[in-house]
Amino acid sequence: MTSATFKDTPVPSRPQSRPAQQSALARLAGWCHDHRWLVLIVWLVALVASNVFAQLAGSAFSDNLTGGTQEAQQILNANFPSQSGSPAQVVVTTGTPFTDAANQARTAKLVDALRPLSHVSAVVSPFSPQGAAQISRNRHIGYVRVEFDEQAGNLPEPAIKKVVNTTESFEAPGYQVAIGGAAIGLVAGAKPGSSEGIGIFAAILIMLLAFGSVVAMGLPIITALFGIAIGFAVLDLLSHVVTTPVFAPEIMAMIGLGVGIDYALFVVTRYRQGLSETREPREAIALSLATSGRAVLFAGTTVILSLLGLFLLQLPFMRGLAIGAIAAVVLVMMAAITLLPAMLGFSGRAIDKLHVPGLLQGTAEPTARGFWYRWSRTVQRHPLVAGTAALLVLVCLALPLFSMRLAFTDAGNDPPNIATRQAFDALATGFGPGFNGPLIIAAKVPGGQQSAVDHLDTVVKSTPGVAFVSPIQFSRSGGAAVMIAYPTTSPQSAQTEALVRTLRNHVIPTATSGTGVRAFVGGETAGSVDASSYLSSRLPLVIGVVLLLSFLLLMAVFRSLAVPLKAVVVNLLSVGAAYGVIVAVFQWGWLGGLIGIGATGPIDPWIPLMMFTILFGLSMDYEVFLLSRMREEWRLTHDNSSAVADGLAKTARVITAAAAIMICVFGSFVIGDPLHVLKVFGLGLAAAILIDATLVRMVLVPSIMELIGDANWWMPSWLDRVVPKLGIEVDVDHTSSSHDYKTAINAESIRN
Repeated sequence: MTSATFKDTPVPSRPQSRPAQQSALARLAGWCHDHRWLVLIVWLVALVASNVFAQLAGSAFSDNLTGGTQEAQQILNANFPSQSGSPAQVVVTTGTPFTDAANQARTAKLVDALRPLSHVSAVVSPFSPQGAAQISRNRHIGYVRVEFDEQAGNLPEPAIKKVVNTTESFEAPGYQVAIGGAAIGLVAGAKPGSSEGIGIFAAILIMLLAFGSVVAMGLPIITALFGIAIGFAVLDLLSHVVTTPVFAPEIMAMIGLGVGIDYALFVVTRYRQGLSETREPREAIALSLATSGRAVLFAGTTVILSLLGLFLLQLPFMRGLAIGAIAAVVLVMMAAITLLPAMLGFSGRAIDKLHVPGLLQGTAEPTARGFWYRWSRTVQRHPLVAGTAALLVLVCLALPLFSMRLAFTDAGNDPPNIATRQAFDALATGFGPGFNGPLIIAAKVPGGQQSAVDHLDTVVKSTPGVAFVSPIQFSRSGGAAVMIAYPTTSPQSAQTEALVRTLRNHVIPTATSGTGVRAFVGGETAGSVDASSYLSSRLPLVIGVVLLLSFLLLMAVFRSLAVPLKAVVVNLLSVGAAYGVIVAVFQWGWLGGLIGIGATGPIDPWIPLMMFTILFGLSMDYEVFLLSRMREEWRLTHDNSSAVADGLAKTARVITAAAAIMICVFGSFVIGDPLHVLKVFGLGLAAAILIDATLVRMVLVPSIMELIGDANWWMPSWLDRVVPKLGIEVDVDHTSSSHDYKTAINAESIRN
C-alpha cells in the first residue's frame, strides 16, 4: 500500500532523543540495580510500617452510596429525630399464626431487648397501633421496625452487630428471624469473597506458560503484591477521612493486580530480550526501563488521569473509590520502576535458570516464520477487510448498551443464604415487594393547615403504584408531618422510580397547591433514585474530560494527531462493547445462570462511570505499549507499513499474555465473589480487556494505521513547537541479534 507523504512530518532531531542508556529512567534503573539491598529494605519497611499503622487505626468503610433527600431529611432531623436515621426490618416467619399468644409473647420480648440498644432510637412492634400494618394477611409473617439514630454509613459497626446478634438469639423452631435494611447490610449483607487468590493463581499459570521460568514468573507477582499490600494499608487509613465503600479494597485489588502484573511483565520481557542480545544485566535493566518502563510510566499516568475524572462527580463515595484505585496504580507503577530493577539485579542472568522443562520460552524477536509476524503481514495486506470485520463485531457487541437502565440494585440481588436477602424475600412474600423500599413523605405544615395534609394523605393513597400509606404523624408543634408510602414494586424497579417522580412532580404539587404545605419525598429508595439520576447526568461530562485529557497526553507523547484521535475512538468502541456485555448478562439475563448472577436487574449507576475511567486507562496501557514499539520502529526506518507490522509482531505475544492475566484477575471476581456489584464490575472489565486485546489491538488498530499511512506520525510544525514534550525519546542500538529479523523483513517485502 502506498502511504501518503506529509511535508510537515517532523523528523526527530538529535535534541528530541538520546541514547537509551542516558535517559532518566535508565539512570534510575542503574541506581536501583547498584543499591538493590537499600531499595528492597525501603520497600519492606514501607510495607511493614504502613500495615502496622493500619492495624492500629482500623478501618472505617461505609455502605452509604446514596444518602437521603436533603429537604425531607432536614424535616425529620428537626421534628422527628427518632425517624431520621436508617430503618431496619426484623422479619419473623412463624409456623403457627403470628398472632398466637406464644408468638406475641416472644415478639414482645424481642422488642424489649432491642429498645435499649445503642444507636436504636425507636422500635415499632407489629402489635402496637402504629404497627398495625406490620402483620401479613396470611398471619404467618410479621416484622418489627427498628429505627437507628444515624444514617447507615455513619453508624458504628459494633452497634449494628449488637442489633443483629440480639435478633438472631430469638430464632427458634417455628419462629424464623431475618433482619434487613441498608445498615444491616454493612455487617450481615453479602461480603466480598477471596477472588484475589483465584486471580493470582491464574496469573501464575499464564506467566509460567509465557516465560517457562519460575523466577521470571515470580518477579511480576512479587512486585504487584508489594504495591497492593501497601495499598490496602493506605486505603484503611484513608477510610477515616474519605467516604470509602466497603468494596473499595476489592476494586483496588482488582485494578492493582491487573495493572501491576502487566507493568512488571512488560519490563521483565524487555529485560530478558536484552539478555538474549548478549547485554550485561545492568545494561539490560537500564534498557528495559528506558523503553518498556517509559511505556509503563505513560500508561499508568493515563490510568490516573482517567480516574481523576471521577472527582467531577462531587460524590463522597466516588472520591473514595477513585482515591483507592489511584493509590493502587501509583504504588504498583512505583514498584515496577524501582523495586523490580532491584529484584532483577538480584536475579541477574539466573532469571531463566529455574525453569519448567519444555516450557522455557525464547526471547528472540519474531522471525518471518513466527505466527505473529505472519499475522501482522496478513492484516497489512487486507487492512480494509480486517478493520471492517472487527468494527462490525464491536458494533454488534455494543448494541445492548442502548437499553441500559441505571439504578441502584437492592437486596434481592444478594445470595439466597444471606440474612438481608432472606429478610427481603420474606417481606416481599408477606406484604409485597414495595415494603422493602418505603418512601418517606415529610412535610412542613403552616398553622391551621393540617387538613391539607389529610387531603394529601388521601390523594397519595389513591395514586397508582402505592400499596399502603402509614398513618400521618404530626410533630408536637404541629408544624411538620410525616407519612410512609409503600410502593407496589421493588426498590430497583423502573415503576418505583416512576412513582417517585410522579409523587414529586404531579401528586404532591397538585394536592398542596395554595395551602402553603411543602412536602418532600425522601428515604433511602428516593435517595437512590436521586443519586442514580445525578450520576447518569454527569456521565457525558466525565467521558468528555477523560477523552480530552487522554488525547492531549497521547499527542504530547507520540507527537501525532492521528494516533491519539484513533486511540480515543477505538477505545470508546471497546468500552461500549463492554457495556453491551454487562447489559446482556445482568439486565437481560443472557448466560446469567452460568455465573450465578441471581435475579436480573438494572446496572448500578456508578459502575459505568467507574468502568469507563478504568477501562479507558487500561486500554491505553496496551495502546501505549504497542504504539511505543511502533514509533520506535518508525523512528528507525520512517516506513509506516513496516513500523506498524513490526511493532505488532514484536509486542503481540506479551500483550496477549498480559491481557490473559488481566482477564483471569477480573474474571475471578465473576465466578468467585458473592457481591453482585463486583460480579458486574469484574465481567465488564474482563470482557473489555478480551475485546481490546484481540479485536482492537490485534486487528482494528493496525488496520487503521495501515490505511492512514504516514499521516499516523504527522503533526504540524507549529503544533509540535507548542505542545510540551513529555519525556525525551530514546534511541536503542540494535545488536546483531536482530539482524536476522531485519533480513527476514526485507526478504518478505521483496516477495510482496
